[in-house]
Amino acid sequence: MTTDGPDRASHAPAPAVKPPRILALANQKGGVGKTTTAINLGTALAAIGEKVLMIDLDPQGNASTGLGLDRRQRRVSTYDVLSGASDLKRAVVETAVPQLFVAPSTLDLLGLELEIAAQRDRAHRLRRAIEGLTAASPNEPFTYILIDCPPSLNLLTVNALAAADAVLVPLQCEFFALEGLSQLLKSVEQVRASLNPRLSIHGVVLTMFDPRNNLSGQVVADVRQYMGEKVYQTMIPRNVRVSEAPSHGKPVLLYDLKCAGSQAYLRLASEILQRERALRAA
Repeated sequence: MTTDGPDRASHAPAPAVKPPRILALANQKGGVGKTTTAINLGTALAAIGEKVLMIDLDPQGNASTGLGLDRRQRRVSTYDVLSGASDLKRAVVETAVPQLFVAPSTLDLLGLELEIAAQRDRAHRLRRAIEGLTAASPNEPFTYILIDCPPSLNLLTVNALAAADAVLVPLQCEFFALEGLSQLLKSVEQVRASLNPRLSIHGVVLTMFDPRNNLSGQVVADVRQYMGEKVYQTMIPRNVRVSEAPSHGKPVLLYDLKCAGSQAYLRLASEILQRERALRAA
């Protein structure tokens, strides 16, 4: 009687862990809805069934606050991770949203650039931390990692771009929108050339759209002409409930699911997943 079959099965290699898709939400201009988009896109993806990690790289920590994380709860932060004092797994905490986790930030991040500027691996600290997290959690891997970048093109943003598969650009429907976008695209191209050849632009999401404002309509037309199919069809409207939600420590999808802003973020998540399926099929 042979036991070759069971033995072979017991020694079969474990299936490889599928790495998460990493999206950096970046725009060097403040007040464009970047953090709001990160919070609510993460919530919408989790609601659809993805396991999502939000990495807060903004020293202001608004993504952490907007997900209900009190500053006293941030015992291990992204500063500790990037400075080398901790691994990323220890920084990850649960949020009130099932399947959505956050690695919070603190004001300590403000000093990080000076601390690691002379280190040879200064631009790859986040990428190494994410690789370590994926290796340490093979049984319940994250499917998406969203990185909320600071509103500047500094070393923190470079770390995010060096770690990401793609960049999602929130763009406010305002007069100088295209000027800021062209600067960001140049930075993405520089990072692709020198640090991360796989980096791409996932898409541009137009935020704070007001159909009553003629300027909003003109900005939409200009951005779509400039960026073509890279601009998502879904636009995030200017919405009072979206503005109110962070002060309650909640994503707008928890604060008011039926409002126009919540419905727009659900549509955006669905559109992003459609693009992801198309990318995988290509």
